[in-house]
Amino acid sequence: FIFFFFLTSLHLVSGLCQIPLPTKLGPSECGSALFSKTGGTARGSVGVFTYDLYDTAADRADKKIAVLFSVPFDYGLHSNWCAVGVFDGETNSDSALYDKMYRTPERGFVRGKADGYDLTHTDFNVTIKSSMTNFSIATLKVEVHNKVIE
Repeated sequence: FIFFFFLTSLHLVSGLCQIPLPTKLGPSECGSALFSKTGGTARGSVGVFTYDLYDTAADRADKKIAVLFSVPFDYGLHSNWCAVGVFDGETNSDSALYDKMYRTPERGFVRGKADGYDLTHTDFNVTIKSSMTNFSIATLKVEVHNKVIE
């Protein structure tokens, strides 16, 4: 399988996007973005974004990859969190998806406190690995690989 990824949407609960996510990523490509806290507020940088998972063999995008990130303002009360998963192609990047990935039991995704170790989720024909550092200037890394068939 060869997949391309097309950014479908970004939903910020708080914070700003200073450098936008790439709109398209092909096989073996990487991209970056910069999200920051809003100055003068007691809120962190929190949101969720989705990419269409375009399968070239099927010539369609039936699934989406979703990524949640949460970098709080106050580390006395909160920690950095991230989550990744695969959802159906109709899933919107909005407050409902954010709440699902942040608060509900893990179905179709994995979630964890940011500690620098990988979270891994396998679904559809892909394996997604993500890791996030637990610093106020956090780095979130997401890798998508073809699912290994044993």
